Amino acid sequence: MVNILFNSFVPFVVNFITFAQKYNNLLIPVNKDFNSNPILIGDYDYPLPDERIAKYPLKERDQSKLLVYCNGEISEDVFMNAVNHLPENALLVYNNTKVIHARLLFQKKTGAQIEVFCLEPLTPSDYALSLSSTEGCTWKCMVGNLKKWKQGRLTKTISIGRQTFELSVSLLASAGNTHQIRFDWDNMHISFAEILDNVGELPIPPYLHRKTEESDKTTYQTIYSKIKGSVAAPTAGLHFTEQVLDSLKKKNIQTEELTLHVGAGTFQPVKATDISDHEMHAEVISVRKETIEKLLQHTGNVIAVGTTSVRTLESLFYIGIQILNDKVAPDKLIRVEQWEPYLQKTDISTDKALQAILNYLNNHQLTVLHAQTQIIIHSGYTFRVIRGMFTNFHQPRSTLLLLVSAFTGANWKNIYDYALSHDFRFLSYGDSSLLLK
Repeated sequence: MVNILFNSFVPFVVNFITFAQKYNNLLIPVNKDFNSNPILIGDYDYPLPDERIAKYPLKERDQSKLLVYCNGEISEDVFMNAVNHLPENALLVYNNTKVIHARLLFQKKTGAQIEVFCLEPLTPSDYALSLSSTEGCTWKCMVGNLKKWKQGRLTKTISIGRQTFELSVSLLASAGNTHQIRFDWDNMHISFAEILDNVGELPIPPYLHRKTEESDKTTYQTIYSKIKGSVAAPTAGLHFTEQVLDSLKKKNIQTEELTLHVGAGTFQPVKATDISDHEMHAEVISVRKETIEKLLQHTGNVIAVGTTSVRTLESLFYIGIQILNDKVAPDKLIRVEQWEPYLQKTDISTDKALQAILNYLNNHQLTVLHAQTQIIIHSGYTFRVIRGMFTNFHQPRSTLLLLVSAFTGANWKNIYDYALSHDFRFLSYGDSSLLLK
């Protein structure tokens, strides 16, 4: 029963507003029929036997295998030696998001079990404020076994430390597969984060086909995770250990962090035949001013840890363009739409776009850039910020595989053929790759 919700959210599609073209000064319009040559998801398929999916991580994170792809050449090593394959003076950027214990189980008097899966906060809408709330909050959620819960409040008695109190949930509204759920509890000394940590269950990917175990609470978090908000881990970072980070310092490889809270849409399959008919999920990103400064110092030598970091870093370029085009206001949410990189083209340099963000932050006395991105990266995309990436081996016919193919071209097939024929482990708890230009 505990897996009802996680399996049910796989077809989940985030319903966001449609992108309206309105850039016309610094951007040079291109043909709106940007996808005249269809990108067929069937071209990004490969056979993945179940036995190649790692159900558990290795005992030592940095003993995982590392495939290295550089200028069309493929080799392999162990992840603990990753530093030996990085270019000099590289800047490594990782995602510091932390997976929350997003699943909560309630039982009706009839015995029916209802699962509430927290996706993102609505009131307060800020992750930190909602998680620190001691007076109740509202979240967008998925609900398992919803047919057994038509109305009314569900309650459960929970204990945290020596304190016992009632937690209740109310169904406020529904929109497709998601629902507005109000959480209330009668203990103003306990935060919602504490409730999730103590009573909620850490969600692991549905393709593992097993229940969450105690060990997952540690192994399904990166060692540098600290900002709570994700419902899935940025898995490329799971291979890093303190020893690996120390080896980076010894080689003068600098590191920076950013935050993208991974949403349930990361497991959303591409059902459309043509990728142009697929709607990408949107996610919240946060980037510190110091990180922007570091990026400017390392233009052309930025290595992203994971596809979430890639999407965040590449989104920065288009945020900079929006600022240069006077399309950003401090009282409005900055947002990069799904097709923005393909509907427009520009001659603006990466340095100029990043500098625009830095100027914007300084002018408005901001220390952190908060935004939302729906960007999709597939063949034909021009990478503006990154030179390379660490990433795991992804599911067939997925947007993550599309991103890899955008970076490596048709060579993604050679990379995956090599991994399959050389005993690499796949998906979240599997081995990784380092892809370099």
